[in-house]
Amino acid sequence: MKPNFGRTASDYGRHRAGFPDSFYDRLRPFGIGLEGQRLVDLGTGTGTLARGFAARGCRVVGVDLSASMLAEARRQCEPLGADIRFVAARAESTGLPADAFDVVAAGQCWHWFDRVAAAREVARLLTESGRLVIGHFDWIPLEGNVVEATERLIERHNPEWKLGGGMGLYPWWLRTLSETGFREMETFSYDVDVAYTPEDWRGRIRASAGIGASLAPEAVDAFDREHATLLAERFPGESIHAHHRVFALIARAPRPS
Repeated sequence: MKPNFGRTASDYGRHRAGFPDSFYDRLRPFGIGLEGQRLVDLGTGTGTLARGFAARGCRVVGVDLSASMLAEARRQCEPLGADIRFVAARAESTGLPADAFDVVAAGQCWHWFDRVAAAREVARLLTESGRLVIGHFDWIPLEGNVVEATERLIERHNPEWKLGGGMGLYPWWLRTLSETGFREMETFSYDVDVAYTPEDWRGRIRASAGIGASLAPEAVDAFDREHATLLAERFPGESIHAHHRVFALIARAPRPS
């Protein structure tokens, strides 16, 4: 499956919840997200992570390959006056200057990259004391919850989607980073409950890799109709609570060779 998130830019921008404020609070003791820091947000998408860091005083460059996602990111940044520059480029080859950034961040996207090439590019971008932070903010399927029911529906409509059943933890990222010279690696994770309206949960799922980013429009519409019925029958009401897990991996840049 090769999702194209550009096809989901509108739903992505409207319905996908960004990282909670607590994520940025927990990064501060690691020296990440401080005022004045020069920060690159790889795979920025609609810029949710970039806006979060910019709101805390960072000078942010958001990088993404999708023109439609960057257009949505710029649209959302415009009324905020955020200090963010957006660049159309691959995470593995950004074209940005070397040794010029204090932090490189990648939220909800590291698994889509050529990770060895991306790690080498991050090492090139960071200053000697710079840090990489890989973040995930994943829904968590538990028996009987709305996430589990939704994942089963996604699997019926898109058998190619193999990302269900996740627990929101990514210890395997450490090996590639170790092999490319990153050091002083630490991780943390914690759980949060995210409230959605039924409309927002439907939009969140339309903006996912398994639906809007990979199915034809008529197939997305067919899924969405069945999803709406499922929510009304099994999870009625004005608010849906979806279990999520935040995960972060922080690593120091490799030593100069």
